[in-house]
Amino acid sequence: MKANCKKYILDFKRPSGTSRGVLTQKETWFLILEDNGKEGIGECGLLKGLSFDDVPDYKEKLRWTCDHIHLGKDTLWEQLKAFPSIQFGVEQAFLSLESEDSFELFSSDFTRKESPIAINGLIWMGDEVFMLSQIQKKLKEGFRCIKMKIGAVDFDTEVAILKSIRRTYSEEQIELRVDANGAFPISEALDKLKILADLGIHSIEQPIRPGNVLRMKNLCAQTPLDIALDEELIGISDATQKEKLLQTIQPQYIILKPSLVGGFKGSMEWIHLAEKYNISWWITSALESNIGLNAIAQWTFTLNNQLPQGLGTGSLYINNFDSPLQVAAGKLYYRRNQNWKTDLIKELCI
Repeated sequence: MKANCKKYILDFKRPSGTSRGVLTQKETWFLILEDNGKEGIGECGLLKGLSFDDVPDYKEKLRWTCDHIHLGKDTLWEQLKAFPSIQFGVEQAFLSLESEDSFELFSSDFTRKESPIAINGLIWMGDEVFMLSQIQKKLKEGFRCIKMKIGAVDFDTEVAILKSIRRTYSEEQIELRVDANGAFPISEALDKLKILADLGIHSIEQPIRPGNVLRMKNLCAQTPLDIALDEELIGISDATQKEKLLQTIQPQYIILKPSLVGGFKGSMEWIHLAEKYNISWWITSALESNIGLNAIAQWTFTLNNQLPQGLGTGSLYINNFDSPLQVAAGKLYYRRNQNWKTDLIKELCI
């Protein structure tokens, strides 16, 4: 078996704002396996400034992985705990290599019968006009769950936008989620949650910065609005530490990005613990290309989670890989009559 890794730069159609800055490009890496004329591909998706494994020797670790691919998926996963995105790339690449169809990693009604996955529509940060135009577009496209990133612009402006949605659409018509990416000052967080709760918000992701475990515990105990942990989970690979975190904080939800928490196996560890403590969860992509998104979506469908998932990010780029993935009426489909266009992928494999 041979292994190789290739870097690929994804270009955003337009700059996308978060509370950590504006994104214009995203670096990703592909792990490519070849064995007896069969190829397998997996995406190692980094998020600069957020991924636990965004470190200077990342490329060297990818090369090490390629040099030690003979160790196999399970042994590599254990030895790559400090590099969750590479763990995920390894999982995908081996599944792709072993599958009859390199892009059908999990056969299910999603891939075989075009059964869809309900997803949220993502609203990026920007000025009021831009954010409202995005919301109107998502509603016109049939989304019934909207996720809005907040925390980078004036809070009063963000509240005004949410109020304008609620004047037209009730909680029964539109589910609103917000993602603060840890932007709220601890001293102001509870008051802001009370304001948001009055607007019929479903939940808020990571209201304060990760690492403030006892502060987050107190916030989750007092909040009038359900809290979902996101960044709080990043960098925790030990099962005992995972359980201690959930036991301590007792959040209402956790959100799992396989590229950031150790792939399918790392995500399943979190899921089993969350269910042990009656904590709900959903899956979110982390701005992967359609190759990584495809793997996450196929796996997510097998989990039978009925909440809207965060899997609609594949359309953000001008140089993504054409695929059977299609968003329609607020749902993600795998269209069997649309093939993967593999010209770009073949170039990666050279």
